Amino acid sequence: MELIQKTADLSAYLAADEAIDHHHPVVRETAGRLAADAVDSYAYARAAYEFVRDAVPHSQDSGDPRVTWRASDVLERRTGICYAKAHALAALLRAEDIPTALCYQRLAHDGGAGHAVHGLVAVRFGGAWHRQDPRGNKPGVDARFSLDGERLAWIPDPQSNEMDYPVLYAEPHPAVLGALQAAPDRPALWNTLPTAL
Repeated sequence: MELIQKTADLSAYLAADEAIDHHHPVVRETAGRLAADAVDSYAYARAAYEFVRDAVPHSQDSGDPRVTWRASDVLERRTGICYAKAHALAALLRAEDIPTALCYQRLAHDGGAGHAVHGLVAVRFGGAWHRQDPRGNKPGVDARFSLDGERLAWIPDPQSNEMDYPVLYAEPHPAVLGALQAAPDRPALWNTLPTAL
């Protein structure tokens, strides 16, 4: 699949916004701590990915009812669903001048009874975009940081009307951000996740 930048200007994928608030002290402190042990930008990107994947539990997996959407809140509260974790990873990568996009998949949801949009990121290295999924591993999910072939949490099944969206967004998709901001808690959010983009 060819990934398509929604915005031609690469600097948009380094920008801060309301959700990807990489100038926030919590984001800067976390980025600084991770960068201190990294020998180069590749090592930093892997460390940031593994930190968000492993140190920030997916709130559905952990049973945490809190909804986070701003990167600094995700890192401070250590909870979030896939979208929120993608915002946190994008902020950490952009904090170290690594272009990062938000991207999405449409996957079966609630045991196949419907569909929901799933959030992940794409990071730019060597003149190409590489998708990464920081949602967090669990039985049956083994996502890994990779610049040599994708190691995502899920591969969409077209026969189940699942799909990869090829568009790379510089900012969260409005449907995603709206659902996160409107939800009083995660159980309510689970019932209002976008079903398509």
